[in-house]
Amino acid sequence: MVLGLSGGVDSSVAAALLHKAIGDQLTCIFVNNGLLRSKEAEVVQRVFGENFHVKLKYVNATDQFLKNLKGVTNPERKRKIIGGDFIKVFDQAVKELTGKSKAKIRFLAQGTLYPDVIESVSISGNPAALIKSHHNVGGLPKRMKLKLVEPLRELFKDEVRQVGLQLGLPHEIVYRQPFPGPGLAVRILGEVTRERLRILRDADAIVTSEMKASDWYYRVWQSFAVLLPVKSVGVMGDERTYESTIALRIVESQDGMTADWVRLPYDLLAKISTRIINEVKGVNRVCLDISSKPPATIEWE
Repeated sequence: MVLGLSGGVDSSVAAALLHKAIGDQLTCIFVNNGLLRSKEAEVVQRVFGENFHVKLKYVNATDQFLKNLKGVTNPERKRKIIGGDFIKVFDQAVKELTGKSKAKIRFLAQGTLYPDVIESVSISGNPAALIKSHHNVGGLPKRMKLKLVEPLRELFKDEVRQVGLQLGLPHEIVYRQPFPGPGLAVRILGEVTRERLRILRDADAIVTSEMKASDWYYRVWQSFAVLLPVKSVGVMGDERTYESTIALRIVESQDGMTADWVRLPYDLLAKISTRIINEVKGVNRVCLDISSKPPATIEWE
């Protein structure tokens, strides 16, 4: 069995659960799609490969994903492309693990949760309409040769965290904030490019750093930056600028199905904003998203 490991809570708990059940019969494959947070690839390899001694194969497919996302602005199209590319890369990784024969690997495990499914497809007559497809639900092609194993498919995030604690996973992993499967691609409104990824990744790292330093990180559901397809006039030093806008999305929730924006202290918001504008090249304005779910979703795309 192989599992798509992202380093997030869902796939981490799924990996720990399956590793406990079948041991070295599980191999985790970590695909770097180029849409990850700052230092994500290094952290995943260290935590799971070195600390937990889980069999781990690392694949850097950044160039392939960014090439296929070039010029794409529609969020659903982004998700489909990322899901399709993920399976292609996975398929190749499996071939490399087993040689020309795939007889030894028949199952693909994922950390799919119930909210992912509710927003993507109907389960057992659930009448919920499509809100957005998740790459691990609606983005998987029918031609995929591996059978899916989704041990968390009918659990909510708070339930998954409890499973993780029971399995002995560290607090830092269990209570890590959720991160979307398509990564930063759905936090960049408009086209995904290396430069726009650099801007968002740098801004997001500052948000995380300041949230942790102020002890707010583990008190909220999610806190992250979004890069808007909007430029505005600014003044930096004595010069006019015309640069990008970052939106801050910070929400509290129990299960991800509903959420409300967090009333952070003004001093903390000011510090985050000041650091982003001063330290992230290409940004001259920061806004705060004060919408709840519903009617808005937590992620912007």
